[in-house]
Amino acid sequence: MKRLPLFCKGDLDGFFGLFIDNLVQLILIFSLLGLCGITPDSELLTHAILPGIAMSLLVGNLFYAWQAWRLAKQTGRDDVTALPYGINTPSVIIYVLFVMKPVYDSTLDADLAWKMGLVACLGSGIIEFFGSFVGSKIRKTTPRAALLSTLAGIAIGFIAMTFALQIYQRPLVAMLPLGIIMLGYFSHYRFPFGLPAGLLAVLIGTITAWVLPNVLPTALAGPAMDSGAISNSIEKVGFYLPQFYGQEIWELLSKNNNWVGYLSVIVPMGLFNVLGSMQNVESAEAAGDSYSTGSSMAVNGLGSIVGACFGSCFPTTIYIGHPGWKALGARAGYSVLNGIVFTVICLTGVASLIQNIIPLEAGIAIVLWIGIIITAQAFQATPLEDAPAVAMGLFPAIAAWGATAVMGTFFALSFTGEGVATMQEVLEQNRDFDVNGFLLNGLLVMERGYIFTCMILSAMAACLIKRQFGAATIWSTLAALLTGIGLIHTYQLSGNIIDYLLIHQTPPEGIYVFRGYGILIGYVSLAVLFGVIWFFERNRIEEEAEAN
Repeated sequence: MKRLPLFCKGDLDGFFGLFIDNLVQLILIFSLLGLCGITPDSELLTHAILPGIAMSLLVGNLFYAWQAWRLAKQTGRDDVTALPYGINTPSVIIYVLFVMKPVYDSTLDADLAWKMGLVACLGSGIIEFFGSFVGSKIRKTTPRAALLSTLAGIAIGFIAMTFALQIYQRPLVAMLPLGIIMLGYFSHYRFPFGLPAGLLAVLIGTITAWVLPNVLPTALAGPAMDSGAISNSIEKVGFYLPQFYGQEIWELLSKNNNWVGYLSVIVPMGLFNVLGSMQNVESAEAAGDSYSTGSSMAVNGLGSIVGACFGSCFPTTIYIGHPGWKALGARAGYSVLNGIVFTVICLTGVASLIQNIIPLEAGIAIVLWIGIIITAQAFQATPLEDAPAVAMGLFPAIAAWGATAVMGTFFALSFTGEGVATMQEVLEQNRDFDVNGFLLNGLLVMERGYIFTCMILSAMAACLIKRQFGAATIWSTLAALLTGIGLIHTYQLSGNIIDYLLIHQTPPEGIYVFRGYGILIGYVSLAVLFGVIWFFERNRIEEEAEAN
């Protein structure tokens, strides 16, 4: 019987890919928390948030490594890859902008904003933990094309496209690492001394970023690295033990009812995390590694719960990209390395130091490759006839990426001075605003709850391809139900801030609201259409069977 080794060469490549991905999350957290009055040198960050992140990452990464070793022992295989795990990027953005920042804006109390973030993270973890008890049943009744198509859409928009733009934004630093990654992963080229492609790419990119600005004009080489920032980061290095913050969470829940209003953000995000984890477990099985849906999702939920109790405002998740890490040759060791290294980074305060030494562009080619592999798998691991269903599910995720870019554009324009229209003002003047096919309302409508919409549209198409009209009726009905509840296609807009609009909410005055009643009726019409076809087809088949 073969035995999965503790570490192998591919684990180093896999570690660098996952390391860069998680490092990106930390950089994003540093940037966004400034909106809540929490600066990089704040004690809340160094003494509470980062140690809490360390606890959540350690718990999950060690479990998924053990899970991979156990599967290898059970199957006698030595090519089992652990599920990738880390901080949930969408939750970071949503919880900062729609939970923590509104609290800080109304109270100017960074401590209260942090505590509300703890409640949001805890709520997300609880939802995912209990969602693990039904995740397996949902997987069995959902077409694989629907599960993988959703991941492919996210990979195209929020991984591949975003990082591709960053590569072309700073080509002299990022292009050479991209070429190294393509040689190593597409051509399986062996570099001198057996150096892993990921490690070599990061080294070359880092050296290039530090050297080129000193020999080329800034307009060509890009901004120079800041050596002064390194000195400042070194001064902050120390050792910060995790502390338990259950008492703070309980006091907020029992004495401050404002958290109830944020359930409209916490509940949808928790459900999205459940769905995303389930899809990623399916992706791993399609790549050859069959893991228990229940235990995988339960530990993911526990990771977020542990993180919240020890100070982190940000849920963790099973990452998309298992096939990519598997193709790198990563097994279980990369997960152990990621958990240990990020625990050390977060507990010692060296996260900002690493950020100031290694430029983002040095390693993003690795993550770009992961996005490419995820997208390819959606078509390769589904039956050939289901390819149109995979394509059908891509559109909402691509629209979500486009909506994110548009929102960023409006935010950027708002800093140029007064007189610049907001998204709310544009839609209030003309909801059918259209410039060269750019439909702002349509973009926002498809973006809201896009993870659900991706899966539903793809599942509907897969069922129709197989002439399963009854199942297509059920998926259409589900779409109508979710639209009516407000989990998909409905939103409220205040300036350039977009949020969900659940049915129990009463929007404040002056808020632009789109409830999606027309879309609800459209889904009901589809359900009726497919239901009628199903009824007549069933009768026809029964009559033919009786005639024979």
